[in-house]
Amino acid sequence: MSDTAQPTEPNVLVRRAGGLGRLTLNRPRALNALDLGMIETLGAALDAWEHDIDVQLVVLDGTGERGLCAGGDIRGLYEQIVGGDPDGMGRFLRAEYALDARIAEYPKPIVVLADGITMGGGIGLAGHAPVRIVTERSKLAMPETRIGFTPDAGGSWLLGRAPGRIGEYLALTGASMDGSDAIYAGFADHFVPSAHLGDLRDALQTRAHQSTPTELVQLFDETPQPSALAAQRDWIDDTFAADSVAEIAERLRARP
Repeated sequence: MSDTAQPTEPNVLVRRAGGLGRLTLNRPRALNALDLGMIETLGAALDAWEHDIDVQLVVLDGTGERGLCAGGDIRGLYEQIVGGDPDGMGRFLRAEYALDARIAEYPKPIVVLADGITMGGGIGLAGHAPVRIVTERSKLAMPETRIGFTPDAGGSWLLGRAPGRIGEYLALTGASMDGSDAIYAGFADHFVPSAHLGDLRDALQTRAHQSTPTELVQLFDETPQPSALAAQRDWIDDTFAADSVAEIAERLRARP
C-alpha cells in the first residue's frame, strides 16, 4: 500500500458542462457549513462566468443527502477569534453578504437546490436566487436567535415579506420550515422530489428545446402537501402582531 497521502477534494466543486456552470458545496461532514474560503471560491466562479458566453445558467447544490448548507462555520469563526483574529467574523460577514447580493443580482439564471438542511447562511445562498427548489427532505430556518443574533444573510428581507405575521414567528422562534412551508412563506418557488433531482440537473445541462430554467423545473415540479404554517396562520397572526416580545410571550402563555 502506498504511503502517499490521498489528495483532498476542495470544499467547493466548480464545474462546467453543456452551458451549465455547477457549484457544489463539498463539506458533507460539516453539513456544507460555509467558511471564508468557500465564499471566496463561489464569488470567483460567478465573476468568471458572468461574461463567459459558454455558461448560460448556474446550478448551486450541496454534496450529500443531509443538506445544502447548515449556515456559517461557527466553530471555525470562534477558533479564529480566540486564536487572535478579532476581525475574522467581520471579514466573513462582509464577504457572505456581498455574495448573497451577487446571487440576487446576477445577470444569468441561478437555480438553487435547497435539498435537506438549509439554514442561516444557507438561506442567504438559496433564498435570493431567481429559481429556488425544495424537496421532501428540506428543512429551512433562520435559527440565529438561538445564539443571540438577529436573522442575517438577507434573512430579515425574506422574513419581512412573508405572509401575515409568519416572518415575526419564524424570526423570534427560529422554527424550521419544510418544503411546503418554505414555498408558502416565500423562501422557495418549486417542489421537486429528491429522487428527480438528478434528472432535473441533466435537463438543465442539456437545455432541452432551449427552454428557460423555470420552464424546465416546472416539468419536475409537484404539488407539495399543505403547509402547516398556512394552517396555523390565525393564531400566529394574532399572537405575533403584539407590539413587544413581552406581550407576545403573554399571548403565548394565554393560549389554551
